Amino acid sequence: MKNLLAHSALAKALTLLVLVLLAALPLGSIGSLIEERGASRQQAVDELASTYARPQTVAVPFIVFPYTERWTEEKAGEKEKSMLVPRIKRSAQFVFPETSALEGRLAPEQRHRGIFSVMFYGLEASWTGRFAKFDPSALPRTERNSTIEPMAPYLAFAVKDVRGLQGRPALSLGGTSMTWQPRVPDVDEAALGGIHAPLPPELLKAWQDKGTLDYALNFTLVGQERLFVVPLADDNKAHIASTWPHPGFGGKFLAARREVGAAGFDAQWAVSSLASSARSQFLQARSGKATEPPDTFGVTLLEPLNVYSLTNRAIKYGLLFVALTLAAAYMFELFKDLRLHPIQYALVALAISVFFLLLLALSEKIPFAWAYGLAAGASSALLTIYFGAVLRGWRRGLGLGGYVALLYAALYGLLSSEDSALLLGSLLLFGLLALFMVGTRRVDWYALGARPSVSDAR
Repeated sequence: MKNLLAHSALAKALTLLVLVLLAALPLGSIGSLIEERGASRQQAVDELASTYARPQTVAVPFIVFPYTERWTEEKAGEKEKSMLVPRIKRSAQFVFPETSALEGRLAPEQRHRGIFSVMFYGLEASWTGRFAKFDPSALPRTERNSTIEPMAPYLAFAVKDVRGLQGRPALSLGGTSMTWQPRVPDVDEAALGGIHAPLPPELLKAWQDKGTLDYALNFTLVGQERLFVVPLADDNKAHIASTWPHPGFGGKFLAARREVGAAGFDAQWAVSSLASSARSQFLQARSGKATEPPDTFGVTLLEPLNVYSLTNRAIKYGLLFVALTLAAAYMFELFKDLRLHPIQYALVALAISVFFLLLLALSEKIPFAWAYGLAAGASSALLTIYFGAVLRGWRRGLGLGGYVALLYAALYGLLSSEDSALLLGSLLLFGLLALFMVGTRRVDWYALGARPSVSDAR
C-alpha cells in the first residue's frame, strides 16, 4: 500500500482530493466565526440605534383638522317605546400640500461600539411648500343628520425617531413663527412618530382669505445609515448632497438626477402624487391598519468595505485555493522526480486556511486592504520558505510562492469587483485549466505515475 501511494499518480491524486475535502472542516469553522463576528457587529448597530438614533423616515409636513361628529340613533326601549341615544365619534381630515421642496445636506459620522464602527449622519435641511385653500366647513360626515364640531387644527411633522431631532425645528407658517409640541395626536406612534404645531384662529382665517398657506421648516436630524422621505405632496421635490462617496439610492422612486464621485454625491428627486400611493398608505399607517409601508425615496450611506461580508465572500473561494495550490505542488512532485508526504500537503492546506482567519482578525483592527496585504504576504512568505525546503530548491519555492501570491492577488480583484466577480472568476478558472491542459497535453500519465523517483533510484 505504501509503494502504491508513493508511485501511483492516481492514488496520490485521490489522496489530495481527500485532503481538499478535509480542508472544508477548518474553513467551515472559520466561516462560522465570521458569521458570529458579523452578528456581534449587528448587535452593536442595534445597541447604538436604541441609545442614539435609528434609520430615519420623514414625511412631507401636512395639516390635520381634527373634529367631533355628533348624531343620535333610535333605540328600542321598554314596552316597545323607542328612545334617542346620542352618539359621538372623533375623526380627522388630513390636508396634504400642493408643493414640497426639500433641500438637505448629509454630514457622515462614524460612531464606535467596542471594535465595531457604525455609520450615522447629521442632516441639515430646509423644507418649503404650499397648501391650497381648504374650507373647514367641508369636513366629511359619516352619519346622516350629524353635526360637525371642528377642533383646533395643527401642522404635523412626522419623523420615525424623534430622538434624532437636534434642538427645536424652526417653523414659519404663512409668515408666522410656530411653536412645536410633542407627538402627532392623530397618527399611530408605532408607525411614525413626530411633532405638531397648533394653528391659531387668526392664521386659519388668513389662510381662508388668501387661499394658500406657505410653510418653511428648518431642522437638524441625526439618523443611522438611511434617510427616506414619504412623498405626501402633489408635487414632491428633494435635493440631497453629501461628502460621502458611497451612496445607495433606494425606495420606490430612484433619483431623477444624481452625481457620485470621490468628493461625495448630489441627488435630486421629483415625485408626483399621480405616481405614488403614499397618501393612502400613510392614512392606513396612521391608524395602525397598514398592509404595507408607505412609498418612499431616499439614500443610504453605505460602507464600501464591510469586512465581514468581504471575508465571508473570500472564504467561499477557500477550497478552490487549497485545490489549486496542492495541484501546483503535485505538478512539481511529478515532473521533478520528488516525493511529498500527505502530511506535507496537509500542512500547506492548513496554511491556506489560516490565511482567512488572519484576514478576519487583522481586518477588525486595520483597513481591509492593509489587512488583506499583510495576511496574503505572510501566507505567501510562509509557503515560499516551506516549498523551498520540501521541493529541494529555492527557485522552486519562489516559483510556487509567487504562484500563491498571484492567486491572492486574483482573489482581491474578485472581492473588489463584486459586479464582475462571476465573470472574472470564470475567466481565471478557465485560464488555469487551459494552462494545465495545454502544458500536460503530451504527458504519458501511466508512465509518469509508474516512474521511480530519484530518491528510490538511489
